Amino acid sequence: MIRNTQIFVHDEVQEFHLTNAQVSYIFRVNDQGKLLHLYYGAAVADRDDFGYLVEMQRRTTAACPIDGNHSYSLEHLRQEFPEYGTSDYRMPAVSIAQGNGSRITDFKFAGYRVEAGKPALADLPASYVDSADEAQTLSIGLVDDLTGATVTLLYTIFADIPVIARSVRVTNAGTEPLDIKRLMSLSVDLPDDDYVSTQLTGSWARERSIIRHHLHPGIQQIGSLRGSASGHVHNPAIALARPDANERQGDVIGAAFVYSGNFEAHVEVDSFSVSRVQMGIADHGFTWHLEPGESFQSPEAILAFSQQGYNGMSQAFHDLVRRHVLRGPWRDKERPILINNWEATYFNFDEDKLIAIASKAKEAGVELFVLDDGWFGQRNGDTAGLGDWTPNAERLPDGMNGLAERINDMGMMFGLWFEPEMVNKDSDMYRNHPEWALNTPGRHMSQSRNQYVLNFANQEVVDNVFEQMAKVLSSANISYIKWDMNRYITEAYDASRGVKHQGEVFHRYILGMYQLNARLLEAFPDLIIEGCASGGGRFDLGMLCYSPQIWTSDDTDAVERMSIQYGTSMFYPLSSMGSHVSIVPNHQTNRVTTLTTRSNVAMFGTFGYELDLAKLSDEEFREVRHDVAFFKQYREVIHTGDFYRLLSPFESDPRDSGKMAWMVVSQDKHTAIVGDYALLQHPMSPFSRLYLQGLDSEAQYEVSVFGGASSIAGMEFSGDELMHVGMIDSDASTGSSSGEVSDANDLGESHDFDSRLFVLNAR
Repeated sequence: MIRNTQIFVHDEVQEFHLTNAQVSYIFRVNDQGKLLHLYYGAAVADRDDFGYLVEMQRRTTAACPIDGNHSYSLEHLRQEFPEYGTSDYRMPAVSIAQGNGSRITDFKFAGYRVEAGKPALADLPASYVDSADEAQTLSIGLVDDLTGATVTLLYTIFADIPVIARSVRVTNAGTEPLDIKRLMSLSVDLPDDDYVSTQLTGSWARERSIIRHHLHPGIQQIGSLRGSASGHVHNPAIALARPDANERQGDVIGAAFVYSGNFEAHVEVDSFSVSRVQMGIADHGFTWHLEPGESFQSPEAILAFSQQGYNGMSQAFHDLVRRHVLRGPWRDKERPILINNWEATYFNFDEDKLIAIASKAKEAGVELFVLDDGWFGQRNGDTAGLGDWTPNAERLPDGMNGLAERINDMGMMFGLWFEPEMVNKDSDMYRNHPEWALNTPGRHMSQSRNQYVLNFANQEVVDNVFEQMAKVLSSANISYIKWDMNRYITEAYDASRGVKHQGEVFHRYILGMYQLNARLLEAFPDLIIEGCASGGGRFDLGMLCYSPQIWTSDDTDAVERMSIQYGTSMFYPLSSMGSHVSIVPNHQTNRVTTLTTRSNVAMFGTFGYELDLAKLSDEEFREVRHDVAFFKQYREVIHTGDFYRLLSPFESDPRDSGKMAWMVVSQDKHTAIVGDYALLQHPMSPFSRLYLQGLDSEAQYEVSVFGGASSIAGMEFSGDELMHVGMIDSDASTGSSSGEVSDANDLGESHDFDSRLFVLNAR
């Protein structure tokens, strides 16, 4: 028996136990060479043999692959890498078409390897470690003797977070071509179906709403076939929780995909209540051709486990992202507070107007000015210019360097908007290379926003766009780019490849997009790339490997953002959420909210502005300066602390209706920031308390209030009192109303969409 810090291997019984102090994952090889899943959950002590967890008995109608053995059927065994067609009728993890038309395979165990650290994945983003002692990786080899195909299953367990990374590599080690039709990065069979499933669902401008339902027999699935992005509709992440779990306690399993294209994530509950969880590239339209000697690497999937409810699961993902997904100098540096000119000017700007906006922002303490759409080619609207990444001489007579120098001379960083994956027909790029736009021969090209998708599966296209972008980035001191992507793929066809490779176009497109990101960061290592896909249409772990922050939604309305950011926090940390204060009436909802509430929501993210500060009143501008100073003081806590959801905007409990709350606690538990938000006011509403989380139970905390008032301001409370007795939040800003508009409140009037921040500092 080999004993490692995190991986136990019992060679006598061919059993593998991945564990740390928080989680255990156990499987074994049976006498037929198949991998059987035994356990996934809270950490358990190792033992020499967990074989008692394998359950087999004769069941009527079962197909049995061993002659004379009526108890052995793959349909009734929990597996690690299931195949269809040799007695298992559930969805498989792999399907490979062979020259004779068959898709039957029989992969059997061929060996294993344990190594310190975590290997990189070829051409794909993935989690990583800085040193070998932060993780261990188990590689399991499988082989199908008839075809010669081999499979390597990769399992990485991290040292001090309850997270396991999974991926699969298929190699054609035979003599005939093979076509992969389906390959799941993650497949695990759970022993029962007593789970509540969570998914993040929505659309443009209302991304990542939390939807929950109990598992039921059959397949429950989310996914995307949009090609160029994981999409606004379903985020590539799911959670399974025991029915008694809540934000504070209970077992929760989370799974998230490190990928930005077509995906599926599903749970199949069979007739014996086994739940098969799978995640991978969507198999619809997917075929990957392998000549002898070629390999295909699947994207990575991440599993996380928590006994501390949904918040515990979220914190595991947050830790993973901040320490093992984000990379480069901006992983650990505080991101600059920015102002973007888009909602202030749209296409109607010149250099002097931009300088005026930047100058006022600098006066407020803003650190980065971002020039959005309209600076390039003949871009006077959304019908022309995409693909021609050269500065517009009419708008920028001194070129990009002239504007950048003026911004830098103020002491501000300068950033720029790109939409690298798109082209307008009215552009020099399209006129010179119409074949570079994705379209199927003989078919009509669908447009969206008057634009078309470039074929990033074609290396020539990626090279051209890189050269154009690099030329602009080399011409001036540009610290940041906002990478936008405003439509999905239609009429997908790769004109640069032959018939047998047409099932590869969607994946090759994503690989090309990843390659461009990687090349830009290699050439400009200090660059911040903020991801954007019509807002939050590509908010996933794959993009976070290149973008330390992603524009969370094009919907900047503060009330809508409460739900959007709350849902996003299920899997992604605050430091990754692009969040700005915008103009009112809001351009997406026409809603009017106070500057205080807009700021108090945006602060739980990267923070910035999407308006012309010069158009604010003197009083509002003083508030902006105050808000910027506050955020600078506490952004390290907000971006590196532990985040807790307290009251959900999705909650149906009438006692919590009309309110939302969340908080973040510094790693040393010395400081906490609590966001307390009213939605709609209710007359004669009950008194209420917030039950805080994550504090030092023995510490004394002094409470102050930012952006509002409270009867407890200036008081001190112990951590255990704030967590168990609760903190009064039913005065003033959250509307303890007597039911009369004229009612006097010593702390001021209450209104719809009021908010305030509580700041707790340990004494």
